[in-house]
Amino acid sequence: MPDTPGADAATSYTADEHRPTEAALAELLPALQRIDRLLQAAVDVAQRVYGREAASDPYRGLYVADGDAGRLLGTALGQPLLQAAGAELPLAAACADGSRLRRLQRTFALDAFDLDLLLIALAPELDLRYQRLYAYLQDDVTRRRPSVDLVFNLLCRSAVDKIAMRTRLAATAPLRRHGLITLFADAQQLPPPLLAEYLQLDPLLTAYLLGEEVFDPARLPFCELIAGAATWSDAWPVADEIRRALPGVLAGTCAGGRPPSLPRFPRVHLRGSRGIGKRQVAAAIAGQLRTPLLVADLAHFPEPPAEFAAFVGTLLRTALLTGATLYLTGADRLLGDPGFAAWAVLRARLAAHAGAVVLAGTQAWTASGEAGEAFYEVVLPALTDVQRLACWRARLAAAAIALPADEVESLAGRFRLTPEEIAATIAAATHRARWRSAAQDGAPASGAADARVSSEDLLASARAQSGHLLRDLAREVSPRYRWEDIVLPADQFAQLQEICQQARHRHLVYGRWGFARKIAHGRGLNVLFSGPPGTGKTMAADILANDLYLPLYQIDLSQVVSKYIGETEKNLERIFSAAQSANAILFFDEADALFGKRSEVRDAHDRYANIEVGYLLQKMEEYEGVAILATNLRSHMDEAFVRRMQAIVEFPFPDETHRRRIWECLFPQEAPLADDVDFALLAREVKLAGGNIKNIGLAAAFYAAADGRAIAMDDLLRAVRREHQKLGRTWSEPAVGRNRAPAP
Repeated sequence: MPDTPGADAATSYTADEHRPTEAALAELLPALQRIDRLLQAAVDVAQRVYGREAASDPYRGLYVADGDAGRLLGTALGQPLLQAAGAELPLAAACADGSRLRRLQRTFALDAFDLDLLLIALAPELDLRYQRLYAYLQDDVTRRRPSVDLVFNLLCRSAVDKIAMRTRLAATAPLRRHGLITLFADAQQLPPPLLAEYLQLDPLLTAYLLGEEVFDPARLPFCELIAGAATWSDAWPVADEIRRALPGVLAGTCAGGRPPSLPRFPRVHLRGSRGIGKRQVAAAIAGQLRTPLLVADLAHFPEPPAEFAAFVGTLLRTALLTGATLYLTGADRLLGDPGFAAWAVLRARLAAHAGAVVLAGTQAWTASGEAGEAFYEVVLPALTDVQRLACWRARLAAAAIALPADEVESLAGRFRLTPEEIAATIAAATHRARWRSAAQDGAPASGAADARVSSEDLLASARAQSGHLLRDLAREVSPRYRWEDIVLPADQFAQLQEICQQARHRHLVYGRWGFARKIAHGRGLNVLFSGPPGTGKTMAADILANDLYLPLYQIDLSQVVSKYIGETEKNLERIFSAAQSANAILFFDEADALFGKRSEVRDAHDRYANIEVGYLLQKMEEYEGVAILATNLRSHMDEAFVRRMQAIVEFPFPDETHRRRIWECLFPQEAPLADDVDFALLAREVKLAGGNIKNIGLAAAFYAAADGRAIAMDDLLRAVRREHQKLGRTWSEPAVGRNRAPAP
């Protein structure tokens, strides 16, 4: 990218740290020699004005002599005291066309006076003798920094010139607007006149002019300067339309014959979900412009407006001095509130920024018309099933991990991961396999092949990548049940397995078989579990998540529904948005709280309740994951919901046969059971659901453990009675227990 300080300064990124400094000093030497000649002429004038004997006065500069007062009164108003007749005027010839000073001049729209001012301020950074010279010329040993008055006396020819040049130090002038210099005052002079203020060169500018490293991580935390040359092939996968259009737009923006309505440098807003590849696209933009990429995370910017303004100024100067394309991530924090002071600061500074800018976020945004710098809005869509599968294959091949084709397809179909998440998953799986290999034989695994990365490693790592956004909105459930743990009639059991098959093979049906073109909405898997409490609805959701290796999040809809208008929709939006990127199974418990029959509109409350139901219908159709709704009474469900369910599983109250199977499956193999335990009797006499039976078995185990013996029938009968008491029911103990001592 031409006309930026670092665009052609390739030496700034070489391994040899001395060559850039040598080259920079060689460029500065002619200009500094000219400053020396100006200073020599000024010293000659000062000696004539002050008298040569004043130079040897040890107290000179600490007092005002009688002769000095008369001399001052006899000087014309505003006349530059140090300007010698025939002395060199502000000169640009000392700056070679390709030098840093010339690039600085073009980038920040500086004139020859500005360059001389910067050189005068820079000189003490190179040699402290300039401090003594400045003190001598200012007739004050304490004034060792160049003041505005000294600069004007050195560079201006007349009082009119001095007054005119004041505009070059105004807050809106390039030197101060871009933060290249700051003015500071003597602590004992508040407030001082402009002429008495001192000049301070920005440390970034000093580093740039001296050929040192400009990027300072201490001043720009959460920022990174990337000097590599990226190409559009590195930004894969990107939609073909973006790959064709964006390079042409960039070329047209930077072309010399561009229309006047186009900004001088490209402005691009990349919008897409987290990890979709926005950074890779930004790197490709920088690669096409032949610039480094300066990455800044606005999510961590300092909150006080003054500190944020200083941060933005440092960031933009760094981008210009390094010739970098600026890539701003985390912009949603600002864009969500356009009235926030930080957003106003950033918007104004970006409008005046003479460099390429790429803004990245998830929210839609339109640039302010006041700035006149329209951003190209580029939306990076979510990966299609085909693209995701291709991404998995490419990433696995790059990591030298070989898996059967059907396992790769299963990974791509189960987890809707972004390219960055896929790469992170493979890296985490590699570490997991290496740890397992080292734990088994103690020998370090040097590579992926040695570590034998398996599909189980990839499944576990992929599940760990999911769900981080949902943890604040729902309760994560760690799946622990398997198919052998649930007792259901054969038809319901088969239904659950069919649901798993649909979730596992959706990529094949919608992707390779093309059903995605035929079905615009409702490609997710919405399932309704209905049945009395304790019949296995929650366990079934657990089993599905375990079998599919997907994270499970339980959402209590009674906590989501809000009495405040609009809050329920906001809660649902947050849940579904987070779930979409989390690849999670959503289990909505207590669905009756919101999924009940829509009421007849009698008042405003009923109207808003129906809006909530309609909004939920919309979000369910848009959601492409697995959503399970649990209700105790299907008869209370709205038919509009029932029609949108891909599967409805009825969980019946268990009969005697199924109750016996529940009792037999309840106890682990390690649990000691006495010989008198009669599961047939319990199944016949204890007419409770599986959830209650689980409570009974656990309570009986604790009774036996307290006495240090095996679990006996007495313990189970005692626990049965307690469970009925908890339910508010009476229970007659069966005949087998009537000859026993009553439970306490």
